[in-house]
Amino acid sequence: MSEPILSLPAARALHLAAQGLLQPRRAKARKADVLDTIRRMGVLQIDTIHVVARSPYLVLWSRLGDYPRPWLEQLLAEGALFEYWAHEACFVPIEDYGHYRHRMIDPGSLGWKYSETWMSERRAEVDAVLAHIRDQGPARSSDFERTDGKGGGWWEWKPEKRSLEVLFTSGALMIARRHNFQRVYDLAERVLPGWDDSRMPPMEDTRRALVLKTVKSLGLAKASWIADYFRTRPPRLDPETLVAEGALLRARVRGWDEPVYIHPDLADLAAAAAGDGLAPTVTTILSPFDPVVWDRRRALELFDFDYRLECYTPAEKRRYGYFTLPILRRGALVGRVDAKAHRRERVFELKSLALEPGARVSDRFVRDVAAALQRCADWHGCPRVTVGPTEPAAFGAALLAALESAREPEAAAGPEAEPGAGLASAPATPPARRAGAAR
Repeated sequence: MSEPILSLPAARALHLAAQGLLQPRRAKARKADVLDTIRRMGVLQIDTIHVVARSPYLVLWSRLGDYPRPWLEQLLAEGALFEYWAHEACFVPIEDYGHYRHRMIDPGSLGWKYSETWMSERRAEVDAVLAHIRDQGPARSSDFERTDGKGGGWWEWKPEKRSLEVLFTSGALMIARRHNFQRVYDLAERVLPGWDDSRMPPMEDTRRALVLKTVKSLGLAKASWIADYFRTRPPRLDPETLVAEGALLRARVRGWDEPVYIHPDLADLAAAAAGDGLAPTVTTILSPFDPVVWDRRRALELFDFDYRLECYTPAEKRRYGYFTLPILRRGALVGRVDAKAHRRERVFELKSLALEPGARVSDRFVRDVAAALQRCADWHGCPRVTVGPTEPAAFGAALLAALESAREPEAAAGPEAEPGAGLASAPATPPARRAGAAR
């Protein structure tokens, strides 16, 4: 069988189709769709930054549209999901628990996520935390009073929090549920009763399964992309071995020297892509921790989008902003927006927005981006959108006009219109005049 040859736009379309970002959903999301979406991606990365909605909620919204956020925590509490170190900290479908059990048995291989020194030098304290949960039931870090006199922060966890985390990484504890997004830890045997390590697949089977899951989740993958998705460690399985077995297909992308690999379940989709039969029509806003962009090298090679999250960069060295959200439009990553949801004021602030140098701006382009931003703002409960400086500057005026135009039907509905219905307001001040106050 000859190897399919895809154009770069077709490769992008296949990737987005596999990720559930090819075309907008027509049906209203159901709770089962949240679980199906996570299974499709393989993992849902967790992050706690909440200048806009926390990342896992936003990743789901990009694919499902409006949905009740509590569904995610309900699926965790019901045991359909579990938390562990996958790409990073992630929600993972419970049926994949056995593949991650290998990491729990060898937690030292996870680097900073586990501390052999802490476990050995503070063993009595660790055992005390474990005994507390065994006797008193599930616990949060906040249930333990801080006694070391230090402040909070990522690198100044109180001793009990560190003990909870090493016990979690080693698999002794699991996350039973979340309360106000705080982890609630419990004994693994209570969260997942009936598990026995005799059910753990051999490591060779796990390596194979994670390669296949990666390729299927990505739609197509270079060999060099595969290890990052689930952060697998050497020795790694050569995808050519799976091609020889018929477990993967090989294809080509015009202009690339390396082959790409495709899961047989996506053979028909790949054929449609190769024949230019996949038309991306989604315009939406992505999380910085969306699988589409979390691998900087892959995003650059596939989308020509050089993306770096700058929240960990000193403010004076940031190019685009603290928490920039990529803008996906009809198969291309066309820009990024540094946004902040002011929930009390019900305002969605676009602190800055930058389009990619090659973005071809048209009336339709502006309408697409404006509608996506407004949908995102409405989902945050912040229907009024304000616009700061944009690159290019002229785009800001066009964006404001599109937001205002879309808002006119709401204004025409008169005082009986539902508050917040339709597209929301933008500031009367032009972007150029707001530039000095944007940050």
